[in-house]
Amino acid sequence: MTFISFSYICHKFIIMPQKSLLKALGPGILFASTCIGVSHLVQSTRAGASYGFELVVVILLANLFKYPFFEYASRYANATGTSIIDGYKRLDKKVLWLYAGITLLTMFFVSSAVVVVTSGFMSNFIAIIFGIQISGLTSSVILLIICFAVLVGGKYKLLDSLIKVIGAVLLISTLLAFFLSLSNGGTAPKPESWLNLDLIFHKDNIGFVIALMGWMPTALDLSSWNSLWTVARIKQTGYRPKLKETLFDFNFGYIISALLALCFVTLGANLMYGTGESLPAGSGAFAAKVVEMYTSAIGDWSKWVIGPAAFCIMFGTAIAVMDGYARSSERIIELLYLEGKNIDVESRKKEYILSISILSIITFLIGYFLVFNPDTANLAGFKGLVDIATTTSFIVAPIVAIVNFALVQKKYVGKEFVPHKWKQYLSYVGIVFLTGFSIFYLVY
Repeated sequence: MTFISFSYICHKFIIMPQKSLLKALGPGILFASTCIGVSHLVQSTRAGASYGFELVVVILLANLFKYPFFEYASRYANATGTSIIDGYKRLDKKVLWLYAGITLLTMFFVSSAVVVVTSGFMSNFIAIIFGIQISGLTSSVILLIICFAVLVGGKYKLLDSLIKVIGAVLLISTLLAFFLSLSNGGTAPKPESWLNLDLIFHKDNIGFVIALMGWMPTALDLSSWNSLWTVARIKQTGYRPKLKETLFDFNFGYIISALLALCFVTLGANLMYGTGESLPAGSGAFAAKVVEMYTSAIGDWSKWVIGPAAFCIMFGTAIAVMDGYARSSERIIELLYLEGKNIDVESRKKEYILSISILSIITFLIGYFLVFNPDTANLAGFKGLVDIATTTSFIVAPIVAIVNFALVQKKYVGKEFVPHKWKQYLSYVGIVFLTGFSIFYLVY
């Protein structure tokens, strides 16, 4: 019996991937890369450094209650062969207009926050490798130029290849630092209660709690990217995966991102909480502090691995965010204004380049005025920009959750693609959770 069970497992998880599952893999890993950026390196680390383990339950609940709505985007793409953005129009053109408004409201602040954080890790990377100090402003310009060149030149294929390598390096490095920090002990005690409502709803904490959940694991309005990348992967490979293969890919990325969030909280708690140190306000100094956390756990030699790896994962996030917003904007415009018209490959490429260009310019301007310009940086600053982007994402999350749930009903995907009952029940609770916190925050 044991041999038979072992053979079955090998067939399901080793033999099968060599034949078909590998063709479906990609979008889930790309999703994980998007998650592991700001929400993990910045927000999770801040949570551990400032609150110890008190906010672990918040991170777990955010990952749990957002899960079905992210999964539904991949499910819809597999069922219909189209993105869930197309589904928004199937519901009603007004829903698509609403999503367009949400995208316009969030995209520039989100991409700017990601680029500002990445520029800090880029400056740190260059200082470690080449011994050259460059400003965050210079780094952001270089970064946007590189992202533009990569996306216009290679688009999904290059993006998919980059993320797999980048993600593997940081995953191994983070797990190593995590286990070493546990073995060396830490400064943060275990919380007296894993659900400290007085702390969570305290007037001094609720703002950060909402910002933490906003991008945990990432913004819910970015769920449409899962479907866009799934469709792109099908076109790239010429293989239409089974539903279980698409969901395996998504679940793998989602679980990895959730576990890494806990790792970053632990690093912040064990290495910074109670030490009297605070995470710096500047993006470059913040990046240096994150790398220092790893080196204090692993050893000074590790900066040669961690510095490049941290930059690479943020670079992957920046590329994924720029690509995701360009793709979603392109699809929204096509559905609202160009549907029914014959759009050739060259025209699509021009639309994509135009979207990337506009996004890059406005992203730079927001980062410049809110972070890098000394005359106006006091309006937000590095952490303020991140909190603006993450909070906005959380407030619009209930709308996206409701719409995504509506699109995986029998009417739109067919009976065989309707989610299991337990997932539907989780969806109802998730909608109440997201709506309740959003209303509380806005009213409070």
